Amino acid sequence: MGRTRLMAVDLPPFGFGGASVGNLYRASSDEEAHDALAASLEVGFTYWDTAPRYGHGLSEQRIGAFLRDYSGPRPTLSTKVGRLLTPAGPEGPQYHGFADPLPFDQVFDYSYDGILRSFDESCARLGVEAVDVLYMHDIGRVTHLEDHDAQFRIAMDGGYRAMERLKAEGRVKAIGLGVNEWEVCVETFPHARFDVFMIAGRYTLLEQGALDVLMPACEARGVAIVSAGPLNSGLLASRPDASSHYDYHEVPPDILLRAQTLHDFCADHHVPLQAAALRFPLLHPSVVSVVGGMASRARVLQAAEWLAVDIPASFWRELKDAGLLREDAPTGAAS
Repeated sequence: MGRTRLMAVDLPPFGFGGASVGNLYRASSDEEAHDALAASLEVGFTYWDTAPRYGHGLSEQRIGAFLRDYSGPRPTLSTKVGRLLTPAGPEGPQYHGFADPLPFDQVFDYSYDGILRSFDESCARLGVEAVDVLYMHDIGRVTHLEDHDAQFRIAMDGGYRAMERLKAEGRVKAIGLGVNEWEVCVETFPHARFDVFMIAGRYTLLEQGALDVLMPACEARGVAIVSAGPLNSGLLASRPDASSHYDYHEVPPDILLRAQTLHDFCADHHVPLQAAALRFPLLHPSVVSVVGGMASRARVLQAAEWLAVDIPASFWRELKDAGLLREDAPTGAAS
């Protein structure tokens, strides 16, 4: 089975997730962010993904500051549209999981003009005129609840056309969705022709529900998948406990138990859980890249070490035999 490729963009197999340098969960300094970005290039993580949401523009701003002083080949860049940043009032910005963000609030806007404005503002923060991949961010029923149908219509009638225009003008090479719920990707098929879907936490060692419909549909259409959040918001970053995050919130008891069982299984087989989690999504032929968050130089170097771990093919078969991995998940291992 051949591997899907983005025709206009050759994404490296592992990328740097910019939420981490936008102060996700904890504040970091500009110097820490700079060191993490520098380390990512040193180890070959030359795809950087960011968004206005991350630190309310802070992630894009820090990446832009790094690039202005960087003389080497520019990393492959992706950012996202669908939110506009507006000045926060005297009470400060609303909390969205980012510590000490820039003083802006986030407003959803999937309209034609809103997408173009969001893109221009992202380019200004990044200090670039074009990016490689542009994702429509966080469209979906779980995110928008009863407002989903209205937002979806605006996104398909307006925002998608704006993204097509940016692609036709050469300001982006590929367009797609960046979402936490795979179902909305399938919902777009009658309305849009996207090149790539970034799904966060939905095709991971912990859960493979996207195999039901999305992954075979993308294989049939030649749509690429970028698997973000391979550690499920940090749940698989160490032995999980009640303080771990899952989908950026507290972890439900059943998910916690499954994650702990995965950790213990990996420990018994002398394979770091994190190494298996980073490598697993790439075993699917539609997955072109895995994007993980790394807030410091030390975490970048640790991720590089995990990716270098030799994982025997028999490990994946034994995971399936233990009921910890879906039988239909591609692994390259003998059945």
